[in-house]
Amino acid sequence: MIKKSWAIIAMASLLLASCKENAALSIDDETAKKAEIAHADAGKMPVIKFAEPEFDFGTIKQGDKVEHTFKFTNEGTADLIISDAKASCGCTVPDWTKDPVAPGKDGEVHVVFNSAGKSGEVSKTVTLTLNTEKGSETVSFKANIKTDGIGAVPASH
Repeated sequence: MIKKSWAIIAMASLLLASCKENAALSIDDETAKKAEIAHADAGKMPVIKFAEPEFDFGTIKQGDKVEHTFKFTNEGTADLIISDAKASCGCTVPDWTKDPVAPGKDGEVHVVFNSAGKSGEVSKTVTLTLNTEKGSETVSFKANIKTDGIGAVPASH
């Protein structure tokens, strides 16, 4: 018990002595201001909100190329940046707002779907890589593709 008490007293003495030495390492005003700004900005994040994250093209003819624009708003407190957009298949080509979208401003993701070689009910997605807390978002669409029935062979989806 006495050995433990002496060990605690020794540790406390060392800590007090090291505190006096570190007191000389003070932070200047400019560094403090930079740290304060960085801390305030640390909580700022972009938040993407789509007007409609899903779209239905309805019934289209096989071979049709259809397009849709997914509109969104940045509801966060920092610029929203979409760094990439990947479609679930080669039949879908995405294009998106490349510039940073400021808080409260709008952007869009435009998709072109080529239904050649497809038939029946199909659904496709486009996955966005962005600088939100979640890191990615997905938009999707579907279509019912009708063939003319002459020599048509159902294709895989």
